[in-house]
Amino acid sequence: MKPSAVVVLGLSLAVLAGPALSAAKSRPKARGVAPPTAADWRIPDPDNVMVIDTNKGRVIVELTPEVAPGHVTRMRELTRAGVYDGRTFFRVIDRFMAQTGDPKDNGEGNSDKPNLKAEFTFRRGADSAFTPAAAPAGLQVGLLGSLPVFSQHWSWHEVTADGKVSAWGTYCPGVVGMARDDDNNSANSQFFLMRQPYPSLDKRYTAFGRVISGLEAIRAIKTGEPVAAPQDRMEKVRMLSDIPEKERPKVRVINTQGAWFAGEIWRTRSAKGADFSVCDLKVPVDIR
Repeated sequence: MKPSAVVVLGLSLAVLAGPALSAAKSRPKARGVAPPTAADWRIPDPDNVMVIDTNKGRVIVELTPEVAPGHVTRMRELTRAGVYDGRTFFRVIDRFMAQTGDPKDNGEGNSDKPNLKAEFTFRRGADSAFTPAAAPAGLQVGLLGSLPVFSQHWSWHEVTADGKVSAWGTYCPGVVGMARDDDNNSANSQFFLMRQPYPSLDKRYTAFGRVISGLEAIRAIKTGEPVAAPQDRMEKVRMLSDIPEKERPKVRVINTQGAWFAGEIWRTRSAKGADFSVCDLKVPVDIR
């Protein structure tokens, strides 16, 4: 994907935002599902959470360093340098993605930092927090934290030199990826947020995080390729850890390795049958 040409994403997620809104309220009572308990939630590392205040509303992204450490480091650096403040969404395609992060706001610019080496795949070890949900054709698909991931089946680790298997983020709605040009190692500052799923981007663009709140704001941004006179923008971008305590939103996410989410996987697969996709899995979030 060229810096001026970004790709689309898709991942269906359950985002529960608002002071009085909790994940328990989002569960259909008709199904008789017990609400999550305190032990079913996790508190994400605030140094891995981006808070993006746009003119369409607040978007919260959880970064996943395990899958793309270089890209996550770059996002933190540029966020803290203020590079993303005021950046427009200059290329937005319905049923695909919204692209931003260009200091020139036209798809032709980059930061003053060197380009990044591609991190299309990563090595998953025994200590990974990956939760498998299905095993299609010798693979495993599931979640690593909030990020949907495909992986070689774990059984392959017995014959690999490092005792690990290859894995990669998959482009469900809300997944965040890095834009680049024809050179695989040309990503720099521009990134895109998936409005809908687009699995053909898998292993071609580095996925490094996921929108856990505010997907509706991303889907409300004016479309265009490029956007004519773009007005929609990221007004302020901060790492959660850098927001003063009195202003800092309290964020918790369902633990995808816990018992409640294991039941959610079973319920979703039972309902979807052969049509099941990892993008069908909903990860409740509580923000206060």
